Amino acid sequence: MKRLIDIIIAIIALMVFTPILILCTFLIWLQDFKNPIYVSQRIGKNFVKFKMFKLRTMIPNAELFGSDSTSNNDKRITSIGHLLRKWKLDELTQLINVLFGSMSVVGPRPNTANECAKYDCFERRLLKVRPGITDAASIIFSNEGEILARHKKPDEAYNYLIRPWKSKLGVWYVDNQSTVLDLQITLLTGLALFSRRAALNILAFVMTRMNAPRELTSFVKIKARKGCLGY
Repeated sequence: MKRLIDIIIAIIALMVFTPILILCTFLIWLQDFKNPIYVSQRIGKNFVKFKMFKLRTMIPNAELFGSDSTSNNDKRITSIGHLLRKWKLDELTQLINVLFGSMSVVGPRPNTANECAKYDCFERRLLKVRPGITDAASIIFSNEGEILARHKKPDEAYNYLIRPWKSKLGVWYVDNQSTVLDLQITLLTGLALFSRRAALNILAFVMTRMNAPRELTSFVKIKARKGCLGY
């Protein structure tokens, strides 16, 4: 059922957003006449490698000139890239990954081989399901670039401040996935673009109703109240 719903959502979303994707692709190409699509190798379900597609928001070969984690003030981000990241438009091309079956609409965000090599036994549970375009952590850390911008070493800040929570939230999803939860996360992802606080408050309510660990629900409530936990 999840696979069927993924395909239906991906087809409908691509039909709706194709004009925007075409426009964004042209604007990215126009700024430097380089390939507007960024292809990154990621690790999916059962440790299977796959190619993830994104609209390019950084300079060509950006991975050669900086850290893996990206803050809002990263000089590698292009002018159009800032706009794409703000509205999450760079992620729309991953609908193609959904059609191919390497990703789902909802699921833990996929990581690189280097990051997955650091997984402990707990985090390896994230690879029991297809990775997703969005999940609870994507809503909670939709201001990830803002958090990392406050630290001189983005990679260290990510691994210390963000990754542990993303892993816990991802495993919680793996253990509690359902069609209803997928629909709720999908709708809240859209809401977060316009009102992050409202999306977080509703997510906290949903997780409380589902008897999520108090540690996680408290974290979401604090994020909703304070915005970024003073990071």
